[in-house]
Amino acid sequence: MKYLFNIIALALLLASCTSKEEETLPNIIYILADDLGYGDLSCFGQEHFKTPNIDRLAAEGMRLTQHYSGSTVCAPSRSALMTGQHTGHTPVRGNKGAKPEGQWPIADETFTLAELLKQKGYITGAFGKWGLGGPGTGGDPVRQGFDVFYGYNCQSLAHNYYPWHLWDNQEKVILAENEGNRKGIYAPNLIHEKALEFMEENRDGPFFLYYPSVIPHAELFAPEEYMEKFRGKFLPEKIYEGADEGQPRFRVGGYGSQPEAHAAFAAMVSLLDVQVGEIMDKLLELGINGNTLVIFTSDNGPHLEGGADPDYFNSNGIYRGYKRDLYEGGIRVPTIACWPGKIEAGSETDHLSAFWDVYPTIAEMTGQEVHDSVDGISFLPTLLGISVQKQHKYLYWEFHEKTGRQAVRKGEWKLVRYQVFEPENTTTELYNIPADPGEKNNVAADHPEIVEELTALLEKSRKESETFPFPVEKP
Repeated sequence: MKYLFNIIALALLLASCTSKEEETLPNIIYILADDLGYGDLSCFGQEHFKTPNIDRLAAEGMRLTQHYSGSTVCAPSRSALMTGQHTGHTPVRGNKGAKPEGQWPIADETFTLAELLKQKGYITGAFGKWGLGGPGTGGDPVRQGFDVFYGYNCQSLAHNYYPWHLWDNQEKVILAENEGNRKGIYAPNLIHEKALEFMEENRDGPFFLYYPSVIPHAELFAPEEYMEKFRGKFLPEKIYEGADEGQPRFRVGGYGSQPEAHAAFAAMVSLLDVQVGEIMDKLLELGINGNTLVIFTSDNGPHLEGGADPDYFNSNGIYRGYKRDLYEGGIRVPTIACWPGKIEAGSETDHLSAFWDVYPTIAEMTGQEVHDSVDGISFLPTLLGISVQKQHKYLYWEFHEKTGRQAVRKGEWKLVRYQVFEPENTTTELYNIPADPGEKNNVAADHPEIVEELTALLEKSRKESETFPFPVEKP
């Protein structure tokens, strides 16, 4: 009887959301930080500096403490988000570049989250880093459901915060203020201004704002006003010597030198926090905060590039591993969902979910069906707290670098395999995550039957890709 009541309650809520679609469909803002670790927010344990605006978002919404990224690097993680498919099925499974600019494109016929929302009359905008297909390709964001795109198309060029150009839809915008080695325009600030303008222009909604920030990866640069707040506070400083003017990779993917890497990292996360606060304030100013779902998360774990020092800041919290790992530190990401009046303020869930669940969650929220190829499960019942939540049978990841890596999480158990492309060296590790969240004790030898079961899942969880073969063929 209780189960039936919950189902009826959810159905009534969804019906109320769609009775007058043009007026009641919620706006959706999805903020995706770049390489932000699980422990890089004060509401998730960061002690070196504070993130008050993101903390406020958590206080007004729900923390998802077992939410996983699509992958452990940028492009496949975004592909999983946009398609609702994990890395055994999603079209982009690695950071493969394409000339003259950008990454390997998702196919034109790929049906994305943005296209799903277009079916319901949403105005869609993406502001930040794309990474799923260069300008003019089938993967170009304006050919994948976005009405507006402003930012970096290529994730390699997004390493640089004073770039020579950005993209406005398919128009290349030259930033003359950054010509040569000049630092006239800090690109994340310019992109942020465009995102706020999008909100103002589409206040009557419904709109989908996809905000894949480039902060805090990977060049450790921040405006001086933010550097001043942290200079000298995180000693001894870490000095990084990178690609400066006159060197081949200067502003074409190389990371610039930074003598104050600790201060710069804290400054960048602080700037990101301020920008999140300004988005929240803009919702209040426009009077639409009560009809807007805001999700904040990160694309993967903390990186070790450009002078970053995640161990100093305890960026992965209690979790093992970094970006490019399939341990928890590489794929468990800090996640918050806020929807005033719908999501309980100050709540928390340990429901197992991942990026590929976002697509079906938004589909259910907007009253739409999903196609059979979607791997995700809607976690809308968890967000709203009024219905029984369907659970995943398991979660799957594969990573094509570092001689191949795979992982599967089923209930409390997680199997991790490294050096998959070298069978003679392949390692098999089993962890009980609730009992051992730091993945310190490999208990594979104690549970051969579980290892056998989860290994079989690794084999059945993927379809071969000609573009992203697994294992990768050696040149």
